[in-house]
Amino acid sequence: MDQQIADCLERLCQKGCLSVRADIQLLEQGKTLPETEGMDRRELQLLLKELKSIMAAYGDTCRV
Repeated sequence: MDQQIADCLERLCQKGCLSVRADIQLLEQGKTLPETEGMDRRELQLLLKELKSIMAAYGDTCRV
């Protein structure tokens, strides 16, 4: 994973579980986020894959 993706992943995860789930939905719809500005399609797909992998650990719930 390149540094741009890692940095973006960190920024997105800092927003919290519920926000990350919403961001995943937007990315799946082909939309961009302020944090993903300038990323190409390949990078967005890698980011989405990583986000889904991280969120899989939480199952269907987000704990506060």
